[in-house]
Amino acid sequence: MTWSAGRLARLSALTPEVAPLIREAASRVTVIGDLILDGWWSGHSDRISREAPAPVVDVTARVSTPGGAGNTAMNLAALGARVRLVGLVGDDDAGAQLVGILSSAGIDVSGVLCCSGARTMTKIRVMSDDHVLVRIDDGPGGAHPRAELLRLAEAAVDAAADADAELVCDYGFGTLHGPVRDSLVAPTRRRPPLTVVDAHDPGVWASLHPHLVTPNAREAARLLRLETLPADRTATVAERSGDLLRAAGALAAIITLDHDGTVLLRGNDEPHRTRAHPALETRASGAGDTFVAALTVAHAAGLSLELSADFAQLAADVVVQRYGTSVCTLDDITEQLGGRSDLALDHDELATRLAAHRKVGERIVFTNGCFDVLHRGHTTYLAQAKRLGDVLVVAINDDDSVRRLKGPDRPVNAAPDRANVLAALGCVDYVTVFDADTPSALLERLRPEIYVKGGDYTPEMLAETAVVSSYGGEVRMLGYVPSQSTSAVVARIRSTAPPSPKQERAERT
Repeated sequence: MTWSAGRLARLSALTPEVAPLIREAASRVTVIGDLILDGWWSGHSDRISREAPAPVVDVTARVSTPGGAGNTAMNLAALGARVRLVGLVGDDDAGAQLVGILSSAGIDVSGVLCCSGARTMTKIRVMSDDHVLVRIDDGPGGAHPRAELLRLAEAAVDAAADADAELVCDYGFGTLHGPVRDSLVAPTRRRPPLTVVDAHDPGVWASLHPHLVTPNAREAARLLRLETLPADRTATVAERSGDLLRAAGALAAIITLDHDGTVLLRGNDEPHRTRAHPALETRASGAGDTFVAALTVAHAAGLSLELSADFAQLAADVVVQRYGTSVCTLDDITEQLGGRSDLALDHDELATRLAAHRKVGERIVFTNGCFDVLHRGHTTYLAQAKRLGDVLVVAINDDDSVRRLKGPDRPVNAAPDRANVLAALGCVDYVTVFDADTPSALLERLRPEIYVKGGDYTPEMLAETAVVSSYGGEVRMLGYVPSQSTSAVVARIRSTAPPSPKQERAERT
């Protein structure tokens, strides 16, 4: 295990150090999949054609980007991975353009084979004033020759042999379902430590026994032999976790549910949720490619599967705010994580923001404490708290109230410093400061759906319980880690600190 992988494996929450550690890991990822050239033609339309009742678009810009497995590879490269890509293109201008863009991004395209006489799959969106009017798909139109598929199978096995992870991106073209799949599932071949399958029909790859599959709602329904998932999709996939994993032949699955975020399913573990911050459907394309790329690079680098899912959701949230087929970079991730470390919000601003979250049906989780000298016990607790809802608010005692509660020599860190460190955690959405000994008044004003407290408390011991119960909220208690308490940390620091000059003078006398 590399130094960076060891550091990532020990993290219990997303922090700004995640991005540089993933960059340091520089994981080798082989992508095997269907390649597409995406086109975005944009312009303005203010008239209807005389030939047919269709708008006329005066095109002013044409942008081409890799789509399908190419988009996944582009995102992996932008997130610090060393990427090898395996796939087929036609011997046409679109294929040459696609390979050129990928190569310019630093992707190893030696496994991208040109198929004589074939056409490269293209998907062109024609847009008027940021609205997609039509999409034109132009594909190979038939099966590739078996000789080409055998070459592709050999390239796939060779490219994955010494990789840290392999990612199969199957868009249902059929290209991967013959010799390529047969070669990949062969028990004698050398497999990477991590195999991820992102397929329109994950059941096709069950014999590969992947470590992880990433079906969307429709693909999950297919695995469960349903037409569609019921209205309560998250509950359904959680209840039928075993059936889903067996059908996919996988150790774990992350079901992507667009605006509902994702659900991680693994054995008998409790499902892990991520929450999405959706944008207009017309804005972006390929957010799923970004998600699986970020998930793979994070887990291959050493981050836990739960935090890798959180990392991937953060990356997907970045690209859904953009137009077209785009990528998320490690700089984007750093900005997202570091951007939360502004000063704590005042209570008025916080109430306004929480009202906006509630309008879209999100549940507020609230916790409070001194959070002086942040340690792993804190980050574990906060990550657990975030999983109970959609938005996590952390209220910290101001310095005067900390002194009243903890003694005259506390806090070690002033309130602005404590707030900024907390706000930099990926699981924390908002931080605020309060000046009372308990947050009862703030709870009455904000009325979070869930109030969380850690330590050796019971709900009956808390003055806040009556307030939360009065408006119909829920009180949840999380575990206490004595060896990770702030008091224990401060005591260890003081026990090993050199004596002060005053102490030395006292000892001499």
